[in-house]
Formats: sequence, structure tokens, C-alpha cells
Amino acid sequence: MDGRRHSSPFRRILVGFDGSKPSQKALDIAFAMAHADDARLLVVAVARPPEPPTRVETIGVLENAQEHFAQDFQKLEARAKVQGVAIETKILVGHPTEQLVHHAETEKVDLIVVGRRGVSRFERMLVGSTSEKVLRYAHCPVMVVQ
Repeated sequence: MDGRRHSSPFRRILVGFDGSKPSQKALDIAFAMAHADDARLLVVAVARPPEPPTRVETIGVLENAQEHFAQDFQKLEARAKVQGVAIETKILVGHPTEQLVHHAETEKVDLIVVGRRGVSRFERMLVGSTSEKVLRYAHCPVMVVQ
């Protein structure tokens, strides 16, 4: 060893957050990685509008999501401050897979961390899970946490 700190390839980490236990576990792992490697966390929640969405309904969905996630995001920001982790929280409206993948590309993240939701084999055969679709379409590595 030459005394230099090991540099991780993951400088910007996006975490898909919906408040579920799997997304909490994904967040815990992402926090640990960010703290260890001095990476920046981008925590993204995605609110789904009704189909087909209208402008008024989309605004209502976003406002409801902001109220819903406000307390969670305040706790995350306080936790990040204590741990010395740079964090940004964001609420997007749309299809979760599309929004996570698009936002990861736009923000040039190096890693996406998502929790794996418990869907049955039959449901997975029909539509696939969000985590599987993110794995398929992401431009960067994806970590799926069970």
C-alpha cells in the first residue's frame, strides 16, 4: 500500500425510494457505500399518476407525494448530515422504471441501488418488476437489494 485512499468508481449513487422495507435496505447499503467512499447520494421517489394523466391530476399527485415523503426525506437529510454524506432528494412523477433510468442518465450517476419488491412469479412473468426493468435498461451498474 502506498498510503493513498482506495478510490471507488461510484461517485454518484442513485437510490430508488418508495418507503418499503426493501427500499429502506437499499438506502442503508447506499448510505454505507457513500460514507465509505465519499460519494454523493441522490434519493429519488417516483409518484405514479393516474392513467391517462391530466395536467391537474399530475400536479395533485406530485403535491400528495411531496407531503407523503417530506418526513422521510427530512430524516434522510438529518442522517446524511450526521454521517457526513452529501445527499439530494427528489420526487418525480411518472413510471418508476422510466423515471429512475432517465434520471440516472441525466444526472450521470455511477450506480443505481433499488430494493426488490416481493412480487409473485406469475406477476413477474406478466409485467416484470421495477428492479428487473431497471437492470435491463440502465446505462450503469445496478445493485438490487433483497
